[in-house]
Amino acid sequence: MSWFILVLAGIFEVVWAIGLKYTVGFTRLWPSIGTGIAMLISIVLLNMAMKQLPVGTAYAVWVGIGAVGTVIMGIALLGEPMNLARMVSLGLIICGIVGLKLAP
Repeated sequence: MSWFILVLAGIFEVVWAIGLKYTVGFTRLWPSIGTGIAMLISIVLLNMAMKQLPVGTAYAVWVGIGAVGTVIMGIALLGEPMNLARMVSLGLIICGIVGLKLAP
């Protein structure tokens, strides 16, 4: 269950990271509120997951999910570039996340 909670925390990290773009420097009320709520949920879920998982592993996986998800959503929603170097780099991050999950 802790891994499921950690994945949810990572998803909410993606939501708030993308949400930052829509806040326009926190000058837009509703995107700013939504981003703040997503930040709070992400941190609370990360905290819950860390009760059962090693802190280093949990944090690295959370950041990795956030990084990979944010790049993918940036490409899909914001028209950011997709090229071979970026995709290979994302693949390496994913390998690191899987490696941390599989390590004893």
